[in-house]
Amino acid sequence: KNTMVEVDIKPNPLQPHWYERYVQPCVAELLGSALFIFIGCLSVVEDVEGTGRLQPALAHGLALGLTIAILGDI
Repeated sequence: KNTMVEVDIKPNPLQPHWYERYVQPCVAELLGSALFIFIGCLSVVEDVEGTGRLQPALAHGLALGLTIAILGDI
């Protein structure tokens, strides 16, 4: 008799490096917050009549979208 037994061997998942686990999320949070606040502050520096609340709202929305697109995978 020829009997074969198939065994599924699952490799152990690699543990993330300490940099990816602790440092990278903190740097991403710092960079994202700084970008969000910096662009938000710059959007109201030149207050032109007629823009009202639209210009800061669009600037914050675009800054948030950009930050999520760049740093979202971290």
